[in-house]
Amino acid sequence: MPPDATAPPVLVGLDWGTSSLRAWLFDANGYVLEEKALHHGILHLPEGGFETVLAEICTSWPGLPLIACGMVGSANGLRNVAYLSCPGSVSKLAEGLEVHPTKYGPIRIVPGFMERGAMPDVMRGEETQIAGVLALRPALAQNATIVLPGTHSKWAVVRDGWLERFRTFMTGELYAVLSQHSILGRLSSSETPDPALRADAFRRGVISARTETPLSGRLFSTRALVLTGDLTAGCAPDYLSGLLIGDEIQAGMRPESEPDMARVPVIAGEDALCARYRDAFCHLGYPEPELIGNTAPAGLFLIARKARLLTPEPSDGSFEEGQVA
Repeated sequence: MPPDATAPPVLVGLDWGTSSLRAWLFDANGYVLEEKALHHGILHLPEGGFETVLAEICTSWPGLPLIACGMVGSANGLRNVAYLSCPGSVSKLAEGLEVHPTKYGPIRIVPGFMERGAMPDVMRGEETQIAGVLALRPALAQNATIVLPGTHSKWAVVRDGWLERFRTFMTGELYAVLSQHSILGRLSSSETPDPALRADAFRRGVISARTETPLSGRLFSTRALVLTGDLTAGCAPDYLSGLLIGDEIQAGMRPESEPDMARVPVIAGEDALCARYRDAFCHLGYPEPELIGNTAPAGLFLIARKARLLTPEPSDGSFEEGQVA
């Protein structure tokens, strides 16, 4: 059933990260009635801070329950919300919402997850994307690997509706550091490469992950290939991106280290980056994974529904939960 433009709004959801903020206005069945994108991440706040940003949102969408995920719940955010222990579920996220009072009403902040052990890991914001994947694809709750590309990419194993474990790859941040603060970023070029050449450079970087040479032994090839004339300087960033993404995928799909990671994953997140990951999977000979898109809105709505923040309750079966715990 398509969204009803006349349906009354019941919820405001916020994905409030480090550099940006996205906000959605939902009706009672989880459809997005309106969307806002602001450059006011928690480290880029205007004068007046968080209250100024909330004023901009809540003046347009007044008097509604507020739920937020992401770095807004970190030590540098609106409220430092403690991580929940992994394994965890959507229900645990709903139970763990922390309430922070504002002049526009209480805002409920989604906690992240922490996995302890010899090599601990954390996520904050991605847990809501995972909830969104399960809202949009309930069958995946039984047994799935979910890849969330980004600055800190996450590979998550979901089983019987629970987030069982996850692993972080600093792929996006490594790319930024290497391209901006290393010799690999000094391969200046004023050319605008042909898209086909860029795609081939990315492919070459990706398939190098099939070799036995560790990533640290392959990175300098970005510069060496330009110096030998085998790669144009304008395509070097795409080759470097391929090196890093290909290495991440090979590590994530290595069955001897993570047996449950070896199944074909689904990929959720920003469209262009997810498409690049899909291409990399195919270049490495894996089956093409499904791209689900940005699932944060669906995750926020599902968590709000589990927390009984919605009045009235959804009535048409949207976001059927299946086995989502």
